[in-house]
Amino acid sequence: MQQQIWDAAYECMPREELEQLQLERLQATLNRVHKNVTCYRNKFNELGIDPEDIQSLSDLTKLPFTTKEDLRLNYPYGMFAVPLREVVRIHSSSGTTGKPTVVGYTKHDIKTWSNLVARFMTAAGVTHDDVVQIAFGYGLFTGAFGLHYGAELIGASVIPMGGGNTEKQIMIMQDYKSTVLVGTPSYAITLVDRMEKMGVDPKSLSLKVGLFGAEPWSEAMRREIETRLCISATDNYGLSEIIGPGVGGECQCKRGMHIFEDAFIPEIIDPETGTVLPAGSTGELVLTTLTKEAFPMIRYRTRDITSLDYTECECGRTVVRMKKTMGRSDDMLIIRGVNVFPSQIEEVLVAIEGCEPHYQLVIDRKGALDTLEVRIEVTENIFFDEMKMQRAFLEKFEKRIESVLGVGATVKLVEPNSIPRHEGKAQRVIDNRKL
Repeated sequence: MQQQIWDAAYECMPREELEQLQLERLQATLNRVHKNVTCYRNKFNELGIDPEDIQSLSDLTKLPFTTKEDLRLNYPYGMFAVPLREVVRIHSSSGTTGKPTVVGYTKHDIKTWSNLVARFMTAAGVTHDDVVQIAFGYGLFTGAFGLHYGAELIGASVIPMGGGNTEKQIMIMQDYKSTVLVGTPSYAITLVDRMEKMGVDPKSLSLKVGLFGAEPWSEAMRREIETRLCISATDNYGLSEIIGPGVGGECQCKRGMHIFEDAFIPEIIDPETGTVLPAGSTGELVLTTLTKEAFPMIRYRTRDITSLDYTECECGRTVVRMKKTMGRSDDMLIIRGVNVFPSQIEEVLVAIEGCEPHYQLVIDRKGALDTLEVRIEVTENIFFDEMKMQRAFLEKFEKRIESVLGVGATVKLVEPNSIPRHEGKAQRVIDNRKL
């Protein structure tokens, strides 16, 4: 299959050359973090590791993992490897305890990021002749900016539409002749649902490619998007802590997301023991950055469950491919593109008088959009309060949850002892989405 390749020198590099490049870049990164990041220097010292001890890629297992907890403890700038005056951009993602994960980029990091995104956009079929409509929200979230700069680097025309405003999105698609749509897969379904109500035939649009990410989605959902929107829909992968979008993405073969191994070393570990698993095994993805200046990460535990395929793709790329993520090794959920942790609900519960520490999250998908219902046990006096007081209590709770989680939820009050109790770990989450 003849396909466009953005950076063939790196994307099609023989494995032996690639591993030599990875080792050189790893050694440089280790020296950088040992010198400039107190957290890493302390971790290395505790284990008696000197960067010079890492003489081969197999020595990577000697290095400690980095976790969300490390980022929380060093909030906001403690993990930066350069002075703030060299940081030209600050982004952040939602954190497990209300504090976001803060990440920084130097000028060179922005160039690197743009190049990596240009690679997966090219792999998906985007060229300099395209008009790219970005339907991600612009802000601290890395998604919109990452795709924006990648598209501009390719030479495509970018429409920075942002999220929401669905009828205007459709009008712009019609009038500006957008050929590429960027956003969440669930929003693509929302768009096509609205088109049908408006009497707009997707075949009348110029759209040909969709680049979707920021939430888990199934092959069935891909088929629905492709059939109803008349486009080729591809998946891509990234996370703020590593770079944002740009870690990897699908080519037109759609047989896994190519991870750009000149910039990242992926490993698959057993989430319980931390042991590195053999190629092809399913486990937790761990990533080490090789080209980041401001915010390098060593063996970062993504908590995403997947597997890696090292066989060469028929597109000609030699870099490894990762399967769609199959879940998480922690309790994080992704709802409408927002990271949600059940532990955040607990914080809200503790702060509101009359709530019991027993709750359940019920996630569903109504049409294309995820819904979140929070079932909470309350004390008997609240449960049997008059309706007006109960409504006020609910509204207060819903506002507080939206402010903490960053996503709206319906709160349902239930009687004491009505949520099932379990031996060991409570079943906090019922996810009815067919992902």
